[in-house]
Amino acid sequence: MRDKSNSITNFSETVCIFSGGLDSVSTAAYMKKMGLKINLISFDYGQRGSNELRIAKRLSKSLKSSRHEIVDISFLKSLLGKTNILTSSNSKIPSTFDYSMVVPLRNTVFLTIASIWATSLGISLVVYGAHSGDTRYADCRPSFTRSLEKILNLSEIDGIAAGLRKKLHIWSPAINKLSKSELLLIGYETLGNKIFETWSCYLGESDNTKRAKSAPLKQCGICESCINRKQAFMKAGIEDKTQYVNN
Repeated sequence: MRDKSNSITNFSETVCIFSGGLDSVSTAAYMKKMGLKINLISFDYGQRGSNELRIAKRLSKSLKSSRHEIVDISFLKSLLGKTNILTSSNSKIPSTFDYSMVVPLRNTVFLTIASIWATSLGISLVVYGAHSGDTRYADCRPSFTRSLEKILNLSEIDGIAAGLRKKLHIWSPAINKLSKSELLLIGYETLGNKIFETWSCYLGESDNTKRAKSAPLKQCGICESCINRKQAFMKAGIEDKTQYVNN
């Protein structure tokens, strides 16, 4: 794979947004591959696919992160009401992109909180898993990433000028034009079969199927995120061993 890492080689440590999904886990694995110490942050925002938080906790240990914080911002669910299908349990999840699955300002909130934590730790690099194929989501585009980085630094410009704060840098795979399948190859190289434990499904366990406690979690296999996951494995040439309800 060609080297697209030149924008992060000047850093030794990072805060990574870590949902437990395929992209965020593979992005954290990429940081490990580049030799950076990783500090992981996950968010409970009342999402239906809350299984991802359990997966995030488990895989943070596999990646030997320095720290892993799970931040409870589940109050967002009550603010969103029934307007968003990722938090409203009464809504049907579509199999193709629909704007109703865009949680308003989600990455803005995540990156702002992650940046607060990074600042408190004296870390200047914050990373999230937006890739080159995420063009339908405005808060995954490089233009958004660069703009938010500028705003966050403006909010601390006096502290930066006085040497009391470090200038923040926000990076995503999309900035270096890395695709979902390219990220997946890095994740697979680092984690092996544990990559199949990542959670992509927009639905929660109770939405998908009833199961015995000893049985593996199964993802629905038909929501937009599951379909994107399947396609990424296919493009990467990796046999998909993920457990799906619908293959």
